[in-house]
Amino acid sequence: METNAAVETLSALAHEGRLALFRVLIKAGPGGLAAGRLGEAVGMAPSTLSNNLAVLTRAGLATSVRDGRSIIYAADYGRMSDLLAFLMEDCCDGSPEICAPLGDVLARMACCPPELRSGMS
Repeated sequence: METNAAVETLSALAHEGRLALFRVLIKAGPGGLAAGRLGEAVGMAPSTLSNNLAVLTRAGLATSVRDGRSIIYAADYGRMSDLLAFLMEDCCDGSPEICAPLGDVLARMACCPPELRSGMS
């Protein structure tokens, strides 16, 4: 990931409502959730929800598909993985203990369904 792309992605997440939406999308898995259910999950008004989902989509963090009358949004796990890799790229330069706590996070992620893990590489 290039620096400008990382800045755009981080900027999209640098908002309480968008971060909450993204976290719900991550938990929802690759099937995603309908926009209305997302709004209910985070307590967001439809117009605010629409704007925030548009920002996440432009930043590449979410995708959308129409399903009848609903729009289903899903997290883009590849983009999330790219961002995390970018942030960790230079970690531990001579000091592995700095990044050691991330091993616990990775171990917890091992419980994710295979379809999620494969989308994260």
